[in-house]
Amino acid sequence: MKTTLLLSALCSICVNQLGAQSLRYALSQPYISLSAYSGHQNDALSFTGNQAALAGTKHAGIGIFGERRFMLKETSVYTLGAAVPTRLGNLGIQINYTGFKNFKENKIGLAYARKLGKLVDVGVQFNYYGYQVPTYGKASAINFEIGALFHLTDKLNAGVHVYNPVGGKLGKAGDEKLAAAYKMGLGYDASEKFFISAEIIKEEDKAVNVVAGLQYQFAKQFFAKAGFVSESGSGYAGAGVGWKNFRLDIASGYHPQLGFSPGILVIMHFKSKAG
Repeated sequence: MKTTLLLSALCSICVNQLGAQSLRYALSQPYISLSAYSGHQNDALSFTGNQAALAGTKHAGIGIFGERRFMLKETSVYTLGAAVPTRLGNLGIQINYTGFKNFKENKIGLAYARKLGKLVDVGVQFNYYGYQVPTYGKASAINFEIGALFHLTDKLNAGVHVYNPVGGKLGKAGDEKLAAAYKMGLGYDASEKFFISAEIIKEEDKAVNVVAGLQYQFAKQFFAKAGFVSESGSGYAGAGVGWKNFRLDIASGYHPQLGFSPGILVIMHFKSKAG
């Protein structure tokens, strides 16, 4: 009961004084998003880090990532993503949710991406964001994010991403807003088995944040991933197994003061191709 009241109070303070906090950056979110800068590790959730990665999707797929942040049920975060290739460009759906009875937050996005020749991919996503605090009220906003990927070589990819550059006012009064965020990323496929990536992120009213990670595939079915987030001094790591069109990962983030945030990732790909 004390934990619930404390979380409710904290959520109310954050919403009232700091503006709504986006669901973009869960503690282990880089675990699913840094693959956006890889030519070999692209999956159904890669575009959640940069919508341009959706242009590289060859097969339809769906992915679900759940994280029990700081080992508390009330702060658990869930991400669902689906990618579908078509002849006119690729489509994606992203749904994020966190909350409990005293605080709920969600984001629903529809993305589109396509290739502009062999060297550049572009993507855009339109989002509905909303939160609800029973003792405070509720508010929502429509915003967008846009990204681009540049294939510098067969192994080296660079990208830029902008989230909510023009506002995203919340509620009827419009006295709250979602923060804007700008990212630059780089990914290097040293081989089909080893990948390393990093991003520089500048979110409105926050210090510059560096997120980096690497993935190594031990065998055809087994691989591991690890990295860090400079803003909070946090680390994340995980291991996965894949067979046929199915993949299962067990992951965890670690915050020096708040502890562990275990997570699980499930991805299913389908063999149909854009014709």
